[in-house]
Amino acid sequence: MLLLELLLLLLICAVALSWLARHFKLPYPIALVVGGALLGLIPNLPQFPFDPQLLLVIVLPPVLYQAALLTSWTDFKAHLRPIGLLAIGLVIATTLAVGVTLKLMVPSVPWAAAFVLGAIVSPPDAVAATAILSRLHIPRHVVTILEGESLVNDASGLVMYKLVVAAVLTGSFSFGAASAQFAWVSVGGLLIGILLAYVYIAVHRRLGDPFIEVITVLTIPYAAYMAAEFLHVSGVLAVVAAGLVRGRYAPEIVSAEMRIMARSVWNVLVFILNSLVFILIGIQMSAVMDNLSRYPLQDLLWLGTLITVVAVVVRFAWVFPAAWLPHWLSGSLHEKEQRPHSRELVIIGWCGMRGIVSLAAALALPMTLADGSLFPARDLIIFLTFFFIAATLIGQGLTLAPLIRVLKVDAGLSVDAEQEHIRNAMRAAAIAAIDDQLATAGAPQEWADHLRIEIASGVALAAPGGLEPTAQDAMLLQLRCVAIQAKRKELIRLWRANDISDEVMRRQEEILDYQEAQL
Repeated sequence: MLLLELLLLLLICAVALSWLARHFKLPYPIALVVGGALLGLIPNLPQFPFDPQLLLVIVLPPVLYQAALLTSWTDFKAHLRPIGLLAIGLVIATTLAVGVTLKLMVPSVPWAAAFVLGAIVSPPDAVAATAILSRLHIPRHVVTILEGESLVNDASGLVMYKLVVAAVLTGSFSFGAASAQFAWVSVGGLLIGILLAYVYIAVHRRLGDPFIEVITVLTIPYAAYMAAEFLHVSGVLAVVAAGLVRGRYAPEIVSAEMRIMARSVWNVLVFILNSLVFILIGIQMSAVMDNLSRYPLQDLLWLGTLITVVAVVVRFAWVFPAAWLPHWLSGSLHEKEQRPHSRELVIIGWCGMRGIVSLAAALALPMTLADGSLFPARDLIIFLTFFFIAATLIGQGLTLAPLIRVLKVDAGLSVDAEQEHIRNAMRAAAIAAIDDQLATAGAPQEWADHLRIEIASGVALAAPGGLEPTAQDAMLLQLRCVAIQAKRKELIRLWRANDISDEVMRRQEEILDYQEAQL
């Protein structure tokens, strides 16, 4: 009964927060963090018992998988160096800086527990970044770097999180052993994710039913995560690798009907999981604040503010040298790589929003150690994590658009030009396929004049003919199917040749999916 009450509360809060976000034109992670904070203010709020580790397993795989699935592998590979410097180097720097700050401000917190907080808040969140960046008109390579960083540093941050939590639980830590373990679990997770992705791709080609396909897709992130964890390697990296590989093959192996269904399923699932975690943290905050009653509220707020400022300063201090130093050292070696300008680097430095990954990691902290004693500073870590997320989502998320306008950073017309280029190529391919089909069927060429005009103009015209279907009507229906398949084939060809971006490909693919579904 308690679980049913929790699910009902989740759905009601999700609907209310979604409406508020839409009404006030806010990215929904901001509405969720505000809603969670308001829940935490309710006194004597009933507590819902849950397994912290189970929460991490339920929430993280689908969230990370969807982000990886939508990541452009071509753009990701082209910007691998800046993404790697941000996703690994900056995660380590932030973990150390935040951990040292917490230890200096609260000496009673053990070093390992202080670095646990650093690992939790080190990775910016892929869902939060996408939700906010999708509303803004900024250069594509900047979005690629930010989304790629958010995806990879979720993995690197959580690998480091597990290492420092293990250090708290065991009471010992070796830098050399931890580095070797970091490398092993990372490589092992990547290999398992890639292997499982190809297995699922082979299985997917033989399914042929959209409902079974969607259910099968939902199992991929959990299968990758659980297989990797069973072998004691990184489940998070396995999920990310599986999503990146399968996303590269998805346009060729997935049916239009399945894609339409899967888009809705994934969006609803990720939103519900986000809502679940933010509501749970809100419910937990009431008890957390009671347990932190020995600390004055102003001291807690000051500590949260200081840690947030330290993390933001470290990010800016890392972003500019990471962008410029390799170019200064290597000269012309990286001339072909598009280096962000100073104004774009300011945007990258300011885009440090945290979200569901940090929250899930904080909630997943063990309650007790192996000897039965309480996990040190667990309530303080949860409070500071929530404060940090609220500060970055609200402070940086709401000021990002005005900052872009002030700096006059604009995406230009590159996406619009690509859209027009691909539309023209697809129209030419569709008309050529129609002519070939008419010649093969021995039908008069004039039967398709109306359809050619429709395709060339890009505007759907009223189909000629009476109430009873004629041979020409049947041929036109067949020709429409042939035209869509020709457009899709040309779209994938240009995408494979890297002539268009993943963003443009997905937009046109969605249009073709709905056109095919109508037929």
